[in-house]
Amino acid sequence: MNPSKYTELAPGLTICRAITGLWQIADMERDGTKVNSQEAAKAMKAYADSGFSTFDMADHYGSAEEIAGVFRSQNGAGKAQLFTKWVPTPGPITKDQVRAAVELALIRMQSDQIDLMQFHAWSYAHPSWVDCLFWLQELKNEGLIRHIGLTNFDAAHLQIVVNSGIEVVSNQVCFSLLDQRAAGKMSELCLRHNVKLLAFGTVAGGFLSEKWLDKSEPIQSEFLTWSQMKYKRFIDSAGGWEKFQSLLKTLQTIAQKHHVGIANIASKYIMDQPAVAGVIIGARLGQSEHISENEKLFSFELDKSDKQEVSKVLGTLKKIPGDCGDEYRKPPFLTASGDLSHHIEHFPSPYPTFEVSENRTKALSGTVWEDLAGFSRAVRKGNRILVSGTTATHGPKSMGGNDPGAQAHFIIDKLEGAIQSLGGKLEDVVRTRIFIRNISDWEPIARAHGERFKDIQPANTMVRAELIGEEYLVEIEAEAVVD
Repeated sequence: MNPSKYTELAPGLTICRAITGLWQIADMERDGTKVNSQEAAKAMKAYADSGFSTFDMADHYGSAEEIAGVFRSQNGAGKAQLFTKWVPTPGPITKDQVRAAVELALIRMQSDQIDLMQFHAWSYAHPSWVDCLFWLQELKNEGLIRHIGLTNFDAAHLQIVVNSGIEVVSNQVCFSLLDQRAAGKMSELCLRHNVKLLAFGTVAGGFLSEKWLDKSEPIQSEFLTWSQMKYKRFIDSAGGWEKFQSLLKTLQTIAQKHHVGIANIASKYIMDQPAVAGVIIGARLGQSEHISENEKLFSFELDKSDKQEVSKVLGTLKKIPGDCGDEYRKPPFLTASGDLSHHIEHFPSPYPTFEVSENRTKALSGTVWEDLAGFSRAVRKGNRILVSGTTATHGPKSMGGNDPGAQAHFIIDKLEGAIQSLGGKLEDVVRTRIFIRNISDWEPIARAHGERFKDIQPANTMVRAELIGEEYLVEIEAEAVVD
């Protein structure tokens, strides 16, 4: 057994560092015809028999979970590690819905425990994502879930999660030579809190291969796979086809040196990043197998000069905008369709609103303080929205632990949710006021504010104050004007 091929993702959970991704099952079934589960399960067995024992899927990857269930029933519980995801629609979620989603995955996968359940949130402004994670934590304690992971979380919200007592072991994000967003703050945060990155997109839907070297630029059309449609948008955002060809030529030189393929170099470079536990490489089960090609990942090592050459050409590319997962939450939407139309229909209001008079509406977040002290989370009068002083409170819980930056990020989510509920958006904010308990916390709080408002730059005041509630390190209020 090649020791470099495996790693411990979490205590008691050893995985193959080249994870077989089953997202292309959905593409194979987009005409409505389901993949033959028996044949696909045999293809899974071929991977597992070759030591590629870790598989990644999701509730929306066509019949991938059902295929995994057939594989598991035929080969036993210990043959592979089966990871899945739960991607709920935006809006309110009940505790029963969370349990039902987990139980459905267990039924499909013919298992009594999910090795890794990864959670995706469409909007952080809607507080349901917090509820979902705490309820998944309860199901983990109950034994239905072995470990909890995240998918497409940005650094700010991973920071909230790890400081709020939610036990996550991984975050699955796009991380490739085209997309280096995870290389900075995300990796630093993961290393600090022992959260591992599972990187997808490392071969960019097959674009990072000899097949596309010196080839004409493809046109976005239905003749491309969904994966290719998606990663062509990444190529465009990274600087276009000409710069992409320069990247391929550099990779080709390194690949020839090691007698491997361009895809191997692209995946190996990401696999070598400090916070990365594994790279996810897609398989079209029964149609296109990459077992022998993936095996080459563990036949060589990139040396210093190789990495310098890759780093040099990466410096010529444009940075993908935003943070990890932003491609699913804000423009530019780097998805197969270029928007969210094939994922979700709409975003429900984060908080309930009530019309007080003809020109006045209030929004309530449901904290005990609103009834106790007789105030609204926010009030809209005309085109002005005024948001009350807000702490990192969610129901009876305080979020962010003792991390002032995490608390600030959660508060800004609440501000955004209140403003959205009253017909505005965060970009409409013209003033914020920040009250901090400890003057020594000013910088992480200011940096959190800077991250979220850097392109808005409202008028701002920060003062030290005696806050109510010892657990609260910061309180923020906001004013917005809706044009």
